[in-house]
Amino acid sequence: MISTNSPLEVLIAIAAFIVAIGVLVAVHEFGHYWVARRLGIKVLRFSIGFGKPLWQKVGRDQDQVEYVIAAIPLGGYVKLLDEREGNVPDADLPRAFNRQPVWKRIAVLLAGPAFNLIFAVFLYWILFTAGVPALRPIIGEVAPDSIAARAGLQYEDQIIGVAGKPTETLEAATLGILEDLTDDGTIHMRVRGVDGNERDLALIAGDRSRELTQPEALLPGLGFDLWQPKVPAVVATVMADSAAARAGLQPGDQIVKFDEQPIADFNQLVGLVKPNPGRQVTLEIRRNGELQSLPVTIGENSAGGRTVGLIGVTPVNQPIETGRTAQDLFTLQKYGVIGSIGQAAVKTWDTSVFTLRIVGRIVTGNVSLKAISGPISIAETTGFAARQGWRIFLSTLALISISLGVLNLLPIPILDGGQIVYQLAELVKGRPVSERAQLLGQQIGIAMLILMMTLAFYNDIARHLN
Repeated sequence: MISTNSPLEVLIAIAAFIVAIGVLVAVHEFGHYWVARRLGIKVLRFSIGFGKPLWQKVGRDQDQVEYVIAAIPLGGYVKLLDEREGNVPDADLPRAFNRQPVWKRIAVLLAGPAFNLIFAVFLYWILFTAGVPALRPIIGEVAPDSIAARAGLQYEDQIIGVAGKPTETLEAATLGILEDLTDDGTIHMRVRGVDGNERDLALIAGDRSRELTQPEALLPGLGFDLWQPKVPAVVATVMADSAAARAGLQPGDQIVKFDEQPIADFNQLVGLVKPNPGRQVTLEIRRNGELQSLPVTIGENSAGGRTVGLIGVTPVNQPIETGRTAQDLFTLQKYGVIGSIGQAAVKTWDTSVFTLRIVGRIVTGNVSLKAISGPISIAETTGFAARQGWRIFLSTLALISISLGVLNLLPIPILDGGQIVYQLAELVKGRPVSERAQLLGQQIGIAMLILMMTLAFYNDIARHLN
């Protein structure tokens, strides 16, 4: 989430969003442009963005294509010569889009989404060649009497497979869980315990499966969180002008109780502090071997429209020994220059199929409509990714590129997929689809897009108000 207290984060999110959308739209429209020109179709304009032109230039070649960067960075278009949109000089008639064979028209329409998918393969190739650190799916605390607990999931289990597919990374496990959950409400999981033994589990969500597809609801709804190394609740630093500083906490203090509740580690302390902003509590600490009680009024921090509690301390870096170590948490996805090509292609294919299945399950009602995100969420995601470094940003860019490619292939009249349906109908009928049918289809398509965008904006705003 974008912190409302940090104007810099807002600016980074806006800049990252504009860069990401600009690049991906340029790739998509270049696909249409490049294939059209290779097939001898005349291109009139190549525009990134809509509305008032901020920059424009006319090409020096014979076609004099107009290149434009417009004010609204939420899309783009390639305008082709077409008799349906105006008079065409007799000399240019053979190069008009509407006079091309059906296969050429389909090739031009397919090129945009195809270039987005190819671009994703290219990005993943860069990442896999350079090496991508990734989290392993290791289970943290399991809530009593939760779906996970009833299935037998245990602390520090590692998920090694979901629905028969290996899950080396947390991302792969999460996508597998979502897909299996929306299939029949049951997650078929294979885990490896700390002792090395492997077990097959079935996490049965039943009627709650749709509810769990809402943003940030999956893991809490299943009843487990992700493992991280435990450190003792011993204060390393106290932030200036924080709740801890005002209460008199000092480096070296060990927090042993929170309102009479024993504290085993720092993560447990965080879990008690975050839900209680503004509340006055009593911390029992051990200082120089002696126990003391300190009253503390928990501070507040607003981020992404939510207020959470904090006291303003950081822990010492002394991991508590358990069955796993910090090294168990990470893996490196790195392949050779050639091997990365195949891995990138597989990654793009799997993500594309997953995207299509989720879209289908949204339509059938198996996935919550709240899963649809809009520009605000995309800006938040790209802004966060940009702050994490180039690897995370490129990975996010690849995911959005795949989504853009797949969604444009949907059979909605105003999208590439809908236009392809018109061409296939002409191929079957032997004559073009009537203008009346195309106009009706465009009206339906525009209405569907407006509905989807309205829902996406509503979801974005509701997340901030929640």
